[in-house]
Amino acid sequence: MESKEHISWRMSRVRGKNTAPELSVRRLIYSMGYRYRLHCKEIRGKPDLVFKSRQKAIFVHGCFWHAHDDENCKIAHMPKSNSAYWRAKLERNAARDAEIQRTLNDAAWRYLVLWECQLNDQERLAATLQTFLGPLRPEAILVDHT
Repeated sequence: MESKEHISWRMSRVRGKNTAPELSVRRLIYSMGYRYRLHCKEIRGKPDLVFKSRQKAIFVHGCFWHAHDDENCKIAHMPKSNSAYWRAKLERNAARDAEIQRTLNDAAWRYLVLWECQLNDQERLAATLQTFLGPLRPEAILVDHT
């Protein structure tokens, strides 16, 4: 069993931005030709990717940290030790996420939540992103002049 100090150290290493799942989504979206802004402070919840001209935002949620409730998700689980603390923390995270989503809806923004466990199927993810973001704008399409 790990010591409390080791667990605390490990948890302090968890990042809120530029996580591996987020970077994976960013690379895919960029390769599809879309351009975006990162973590816009003026938009409630500081979405991971923001498409201002489309009024759309994408959140890349870690299944554990955001309490993914899909029964097929193998990542989200409740820790066995200190479970009361973790249950309260994860419930607060989920409540905050719901409040952010309500705020975005009220502001006429559309948002997409991508869960960490959904990122393995890149073809399906690309189709989901294409449907959500819509067609590329003509000025965004790169032309090869070779």
